[in-house]
Amino acid sequence: MMVEVKEKEIKHTKKPKWIRVKLPTGKKYTELRGLVENYKLNTICTSGSCPNMGECWAEGTATFMILGNICTRSCGFCGVQTGRPSSVDWAEPEKVANSIKIMKIKHAVITSVDRDDLKDMGSIIWAETVNAIRRTNPNTTLETLIPDFQGNRRNLDRIIEVAPEVVSHNVETVRSLTRKVRVQAKYDTSLEVLNYLKQQGVNRTKSGIMLGLGENEEEVLETLKDLREVKVDVVTIGQYLQPSKKHLPVQSFITPEQFKKYEEFGFSLGFRHVESGPLVRSSYKAHKHVA
Repeated sequence: MMVEVKEKEIKHTKKPKWIRVKLPTGKKYTELRGLVENYKLNTICTSGSCPNMGECWAEGTATFMILGNICTRSCGFCGVQTGRPSSVDWAEPEKVANSIKIMKIKHAVITSVDRDDLKDMGSIIWAETVNAIRRTNPNTTLETLIPDFQGNRRNLDRIIEVAPEVVSHNVETVRSLTRKVRVQAKYDTSLEVLNYLKQQGVNRTKSGIMLGLGENEEEVLETLKDLREVKVDVVTIGQYLQPSKKHLPVQSFITPEQFKKYEEFGFSLGFRHVESGPLVRSSYKAHKHVA
């Protein structure tokens, strides 16, 4: 039976102790933070206030967002601004590549907003960014955390053709909550995207889900089964935290013990890597997912 702190119990209390994060410290973190500020580099690590920033940076991993900071979708969980995005910056691939070089990143995760306003949905910039990083940083490994591109295979092919070491796409939540949580996205479309990537020869595919949005244990287990059914290799499972009062409220805080149970179940299904814990995010320990 799932053990959790329910919504009615959390409205007037602080987050449980296992959610609290120590501020990142250390020589490597201080050095990279200085570079990010001095060169005005755009990392999701800093703009998203990721709780694992210090740990990831110490291991030479960082996440960069391309195609602007305004999304064409309005997901109930996401803190990114929704609206009409700015025009495409065709110099962005080189900017990202140079940022990675300046920071001496060993493993980079690239993600983006949804760009349903573009005919190619941003896939050309995606491919150009990977190619630019390859040219400037030939020893840096890459994970591309892509949108669903509405399931358009030509756009997916552009990602496949540039062959990042890991291609990731998040289902984000269980089937029953998808319409509420992701609004314009579809659960089955995400599974189809992941299935197509594997069918086309992508060596390492990855996905992630958030917990605490109202799902039950059976639904989480079913989602993990669905992901293995389409041969996903790596899965991340973390706690949803409300970005602002405008976003979906947290329904429950999942205990570390329950996260451990999901981790064990994931490994029993055959996932190569399972990252499961309250503070786990999509790029958590991403450098290990290449192996």
